[in-house]
Amino acid sequence: MTEPAAPRTEPAPVRILVCDDHVVVRAGLLALLDSAPGIEVVGEAGTGEEALALAARLVPDVVLMDLQLGEGIDGVETTRRLTAGAGPSPHVLVLTTYDTDADITRAIEAGATGYLLKAERPEELFAAIHAAARGRTALSGPVASRVMANMRSPRPSLTDRERDILAQLATGLGNREIARALFISEATVKTHLRRIYDKLGVDTRAGAVAVAKEQRLLP
Repeated sequence: MTEPAAPRTEPAPVRILVCDDHVVVRAGLLALLDSAPGIEVVGEAGTGEEALALAARLVPDVVLMDLQLGEGIDGVETTRRLTAGAGPSPHVLVLTTYDTDADITRAIEAGATGYLLKAERPEELFAAIHAAARGRTALSGPVASRVMANMRSPRPSLTDRERDILAQLATGLGNREIARALFISEATVKTHLRRIYDKLGVDTRAGAVAVAKEQRLLP
C-alpha cells in the first residue's frame, strides 16, 4: 500500500514594512499590497526613525523605502542603518519618484537591494518585492539603463559631504553661508571645494555647478 502524498505547504509570505512620509501614498501602497499574492504588510512608517524602530521589533523580510522622508533622517541614511546591523538585516527596496544618478548611487552604496520608480506597474512591484526577499537585485528599466551607462562611463565619485556642499553651491550661496547651513567651518568648505574642483576637472564655482548638472550629480 503506497503512502499518501504529503500535503503541499505554501511558502511563507514575504513580510513587508512600508516607509513613506506621505499618508495618502502610504495608504495606496497598503491597499495595493493587500491584494498581492504571497505578500504580507506587517507595518508602516512615516519617518526613517520610525522605520528603524519598527524593523527592530517586527523583523520584516523587505522594507519598501521612499528616499525623501521630510524631517529627520532620509531614506538613504535609514537604509544604511537598516543594512548595517550586526544581526539579520531586512532587504531594502527603494520605491521613489527620484531617478537622478546621485540618488541611485547613494541608495545602492547604502545597501539597497533594489531601486524602483513609483511609475512601475503593480506586477513589476510585486515581482521586485519577491526578488528582493531572495536577495536579488531589482531595478526599474530606466534605473538599470543609468547604472549600465555609469559603468561604461563612470561619473566622479563624490562623498556625501561633497554632494551637500555642491547642492548648496548650486543655490548660489557663498562659502560663509554654506558653512553656516552645514554647521561646519569656512575653512572646511574651502577644502571640500578644492576636492570637488579636482574631481570634476574645473576651477570655478560656476564650472562645478555646470558639470554637476550635466552629469546629474545634484539631487
